[in-house]
Amino acid sequence: MVGVLEVVLVSTLGGLLGSLTGLGGASVTIPFLVLLGVPVKHAVASGLISVIATSSGSSSSFLREGVTSLKAAMFLECFTITGAILGALLTVNVSSTAVALSFSAVMILSLLLTRLTGSHQGPEGVRQDRVSAWLGLEGSYFDASLGREVRYRLTNAVYGGLAMVWAGAVAGMLGIGAGAFKVAIHELVLRMPTKVSTSTSNLIMGMTALAGAGVYVASGLMVLDLAAPMALGTTLGSIAGSSLLTRIRDVNLRRLYFVLAGVSAAVMLYRALVLGV
Repeated sequence: MVGVLEVVLVSTLGGLLGSLTGLGGASVTIPFLVLLGVPVKHAVASGLISVIATSSGSSSSFLREGVTSLKAAMFLECFTITGAILGALLTVNVSSTAVALSFSAVMILSLLLTRLTGSHQGPEGVRQDRVSAWLGLEGSYFDASLGREVRYRLTNAVYGGLAMVWAGAVAGMLGIGAGAFKVAIHELVLRMPTKVSTSTSNLIMGMTALAGAGVYVASGLMVLDLAAPMALGTTLGSIAGSSLLTRIRDVNLRRLYFVLAGVSAAVMLYRALVLGV
């Protein structure tokens, strides 16, 4: 098993990068821990603990800055929690190779989703449907990079919620925040601005991961000696990342997101097909 110091260092970097992009620190941390010899299912189970830590560390800062859409987060969490439990149950009952290959496939798919989502500083002219209006899914935040207040309205709440069941299942199955899918759903379906999407995704990740983690604890796959340093590292990294988010232009966040997803996919695929799991 990899040493505690190595886990802390890798997860700190993962937490920093994950909180900036909305991808989630576990998406970076898990592939490299597996590459260092950590069993896939143990890394996945512990990854959910790091997701909780990342969410806790960054969400408080985002909430203070007024970037997170709290109403949207509370509504969408109802769907992601259901998916997370189903996804975790699937991982417990399939092979490690299948989990590793699924992880790589999900990262590759996230790259494709990134190509579809644009840089939504503040979508104009969005017409709310009745459910979204009834839920009060709208808000505003001050964007430091633009130097102005950005106002927005969300739409398609029902369709977005149903899609988030799938995003939650991906998170529970692979031990990641599934930020790639949450961000895509937020922006393409709900028409959420990029920074609001990233910060809201971070909040949703925590509750989703908590639901999936319970399944892994019950199955005996949760290793506390691995989960604890991962939680410490991702917390430190996510706090640092959240303080930088509003100071970085969206186009640069997009580029970083693309690079991280590509590297994670390549590392996991190499571990599964070349080194074996």
